[in-house]
Amino acid sequence: MERWAEFVLRHRLWVAAFWAVMLVGGIATVGTTTSNFTISFDLPSEPGTKAADKIVHEFHNGGKNSPALVSITVPRGSTVSQNEAAVNAAFEKITGDVPNTRMVDQANSGGDPAFVTKDGRTAYAYVFYPFPTSQSQKPPVAQLIRSLNAHKPTGSTVGVTGTEVLALGSDKSGNGVLVETLIGAVGALVVLGFVFASMLALLPLLIALVSIMTTFLLLLPLTEITDVSFIVQFLVGLIGLGVAIDYSLILVTRWREERDHGKDNHEAVVEAMRTAGSAVLFSGLTVAIGLLALIVLPVPFMRSVGMGGALIPFASVAVTLSLMPVILSAIGPKIDWPKVRHENTASVGWSRWARLVVRRRWVAAGAAFVILGLLFAAFIGIKIGSPSSDSLAKNGQAYNALHALKDGGVTTGTLTPIEVLAQADKAPAIAAKLGAVAGIERAVVSTGPSSNAHGETVILVIPTVETVNSQTVKPVRAVTSLAHTLPGVIGVAGLGVAQVDFLHGVYGNFPMMLGLIALLTFVLLVRAFRSLLLPLKAVVLNLVSLSAVYGAMRLFWQDGHGSSALFGIPATGAVTFWVPMMVFAFLFGLSMDYEVFILARIREEYDAGHSTDEAVIEGIGRTGRLVTSAALILFLAFAALASGPGTDLKILATALGFGILLDATVVRSLLVPSLVSLFGKWNWYLPDWVARVLRVKPSVLHSDDTHLPTT
Repeated sequence: MERWAEFVLRHRLWVAAFWAVMLVGGIATVGTTTSNFTISFDLPSEPGTKAADKIVHEFHNGGKNSPALVSITVPRGSTVSQNEAAVNAAFEKITGDVPNTRMVDQANSGGDPAFVTKDGRTAYAYVFYPFPTSQSQKPPVAQLIRSLNAHKPTGSTVGVTGTEVLALGSDKSGNGVLVETLIGAVGALVVLGFVFASMLALLPLLIALVSIMTTFLLLLPLTEITDVSFIVQFLVGLIGLGVAIDYSLILVTRWREERDHGKDNHEAVVEAMRTAGSAVLFSGLTVAIGLLALIVLPVPFMRSVGMGGALIPFASVAVTLSLMPVILSAIGPKIDWPKVRHENTASVGWSRWARLVVRRRWVAAGAAFVILGLLFAAFIGIKIGSPSSDSLAKNGQAYNALHALKDGGVTTGTLTPIEVLAQADKAPAIAAKLGAVAGIERAVVSTGPSSNAHGETVILVIPTVETVNSQTVKPVRAVTSLAHTLPGVIGVAGLGVAQVDFLHGVYGNFPMMLGLIALLTFVLLVRAFRSLLLPLKAVVLNLVSLSAVYGAMRLFWQDGHGSSALFGIPATGAVTFWVPMMVFAFLFGLSMDYEVFILARIREEYDAGHSTDEAVIEGIGRTGRLVTSAALILFLAFAALASGPGTDLKILATALGFGILLDATVVRSLLVPSLVSLFGKWNWYLPDWVARVLRVKPSVLHSDDTHLPTT
């Protein structure tokens, strides 16, 4: 790092010019990059995706998304049967008015009475439409309403609902990526103003801007050669903001410390790069490892998040370790004005806290484990799936249409039909057998032209309850298992099938992903800390804290203890299927940031001759305020992300935000110092042969390393 710092400082103009070009290039191309993002949750190796692809190929709709439910409610005093011809005609016109749609109603399904509510006033029909391929494409709600209004019986009212329609939200939309990033930036500036108490507070925001735009620029060629999920743009904007500011915060604070110790500006920059710069480099690598591990999963959209997300720490580290020292060496002392806060001594408050934790290490460790244990107990009851229909919207036309159907006796299972692609001549017999499966309300075969092509048709198998999570997909498994034994069945698709496939394809491969992340992180941290026990503890604690985060997700969202009060969203009944894996990939690396920052300083103090307890007190005293401030900045970024539209992103954002706060408080401020103190000199044990293999200095144990007095 010293050699790199000297190289950067010798070529300051070239470095500044390079990042100026990257900034301009990122701004100029960000629109193109974001327009290239895709929406896809396919699992190509799973049978459900293969069946869905066949349905899309034959019918150009459905398969990969739940249908819309369109309804017509006739005026009071009349019934659907009295207006049967007009209602049927209105539904029949849909496929002509809205291209590439497939419609199933009472008329083309053999007069099935279930398509009419119990009071006889409302009829509904299924409308399958193409799966959106970009963020700009939405369910064709407006087109469906126009078609129904044009052909409905006089005096009738129409409605459109469905899981995809409800997921669009209520009458109010959320903030976009740009607004969310600006909200996060304003919050970060407030925290930075407190930390630096000088014009230096603006410097991390400049580094974050360059890092974010560089990440978008690096994403552009990736979007040209492969599909990149739309989720990446939110992560780049918000996590990129937090990570870049965190790294800048650590480096600038160490530079100020060296300046306050009497070093000239050049020496202070080089020393900050040697110490804090090394911690930033290792932190960035741990974040990247957690994200790149997503590549091992057989899920293209998660692989794209892994590749795209790994560019966030890559760009942040590169900008922080090159542009930041250039700026500090050129104008650092000038913008460190007014010079109110000094860094020549450790924080008095944090030093007192660390001393208290060291003296009461058993109590501190026990309290932390109790908190984490209670949250882990909640984690055991987590359900993986999709939010229930009741949690997707609490007002709006889609909400009203859904409750009109529910009040009329239509079950919520109607929202998530299972689509069985079969040979048309064998469809009635197949439907009869599948309709008799436990947990299935009925099976419908449509004779309509939009549901039949090339001798194939789609049977709709309707469960009694919506199949949206790991606890409600039992009927889906039963239908799939039976269908594969029936002659004439070509494939089975639908939301419930996608849930089953995702549980198998993603969470079935989770042990491999976990093992890869743990091994790579362990080796990296062994080299960083020159210890075997500290990296092992770091990996284990990260897994424990992640389990606690999952427990909090279950309580807050699945059970609704907080989601309704904070967001006005009732209990979701499940945690969105892709969110836990995404939380793991990001939090494993992000929370390790703080572990690296703290332990790197503790290691430095121990190498300087302090005992383990003294090193812990000095290390926490030096890094406690920084870690807390960095965590608060990331939390504000995630809070801004939670202000965006969509329940899924809110679940992801709140999980990441809670995880960061939990990690910076209970884990890093309580559990880490207490355990390091308890382990004593064994924290620093590293066999000589391991040191030789990793090409690091041997770890020397202090013979007089004893605990501080307990009184």
